[in-house]
Amino acid sequence: MPRITFIAPGKGEYPVDAQHGQSVMEAATGNLVPGIVGECGGCCSCATCHVYVDEAWYGRLPPPEALEIGMLEGAIEPGPLSRLSCQIRVDDSLDGLVVRIPEGQL
Repeated sequence: MPRITFIAPGKGEYPVDAQHGQSVMEAATGNLVPGIVGECGGCCSCATCHVYVDEAWYGRLPPPEALEIGMLEGAIEPGPLSRLSCQIRVDDSLDGLVVRIPEGQL
């Protein structure tokens, strides 16, 4: 199982063993990671699963599609490494992925 580490400012690190095929958001919500709500259930319509992908990992992910880019404009504290975790699918290539939760989401 790929391991993903979520970092929540002031709350610590949350390493999660993710299932193949699920989204990074599903891995977070299934393991009660604070700050990842996933209100829309993963259909890219709320931005409550916004994360900052670690710089070393950002370029290794498929690029965001237009809908995700549009949703990120309304996210809390968007930045150059922002992604919606519902749009990142887990596979073996994500083992070791590190994402940070925006402080304003906690």
